[in-house]
Amino acid sequence: MSLTPSPVFKALNDAARDRILILDGAMGTQIQNLGLGEEDYTGHGSGHACRHHTDHPQKGNNDLLILTQPEAVEEIHYRYAIAGADIVETNTFSATTIAQADYGLQQAVTDLNVEGARVVRRALDRATAQDGRPRFVAGAIGPTNRTASISPDVNNPGYRATSFEELRAAYLQQARGLIAGGADILLIETIFDTLNAKAAIFACQQAMEEHGLALPLMISGTITDASGRTLSGQTPTAFWYSVRHARPWTIGLNCALGAEAMRPHLAELSGVAETLICAYPNAGLPNAFGQYDEGPQDTARQVAEFAREGLVNVVGGCCGTTPDHIRAIAEAVAGFAPRKVPAYA
Repeated sequence: MSLTPSPVFKALNDAARDRILILDGAMGTQIQNLGLGEEDYTGHGSGHACRHHTDHPQKGNNDLLILTQPEAVEEIHYRYAIAGADIVETNTFSATTIAQADYGLQQAVTDLNVEGARVVRRALDRATAQDGRPRFVAGAIGPTNRTASISPDVNNPGYRATSFEELRAAYLQQARGLIAGGADILLIETIFDTLNAKAAIFACQQAMEEHGLALPLMISGTITDASGRTLSGQTPTAFWYSVRHARPWTIGLNCALGAEAMRPHLAELSGVAETLICAYPNAGLPNAFGQYDEGPQDTARQVAEFAREGLVNVVGGCCGTTPDHIRAIAEAVAGFAPRKVPAYA
């Protein structure tokens, strides 16, 4: 089925021809800095009480803050926009029935995604009213906490904790909510298992068909260690050819690695992909306490090397990055031309 492209495509492509675009940074880092407790997460202390009942503890369920602390979430999105982000992600990394089952909040998933997109839109409208720059909402679709390709039980290698159909249904509900809330882009990110990603791609295409417009699709994998492969065993080149059929607006890498360790894998992907390249590395690797020590200037210097070498079209930050990191990255890449995209064969 051929769909009419969303007008967002033209605006994004026009901007991407002129310069390297900026994605936002980590959400979890900023939420941790708020020092929220259980009552804050549920909204029964300060905030908006969650209308979805559950007996499970909610501290750590960052997606729930969309409903219970929307002003705080909006402020984080706004700070990233003002720091220089052209594209800001929704706080919906775990807003699927599969991931929310850990918190007993499967019934909240549609609300999380609809409101997740709306709260970003409010933040971006505030920023645009201040400086006139257009900005775009990326609906964040995380990998879930299950893998379709690998058994979680070393004693039963044939066992799978999920199925393609379960993943497709969960991702379809999420994509529908994000589109209904006004997401401009759908971003399938932190992919460690390409079969999960294929389920998400299929679901996003279904949701777009229902919507009647094709939205830009961003796809981002994660290299899990020095082997240069995803958890399900693919090299960056194999990963690209596995998802190329979706004709994503961007393909790229995020998380797991700092910029320096990501560079060779990004270069490999840039060498084969016939679309825009997006990279958003961590602020280095976590220390013994799980914290990220790499400062904004260090991260920006390394990301600027991606730009200097002509590897990227969109850059941002993942775990450990802050609005200061994004501001420094935006300044560091401003003088470099975006990567030239080869034509599809």
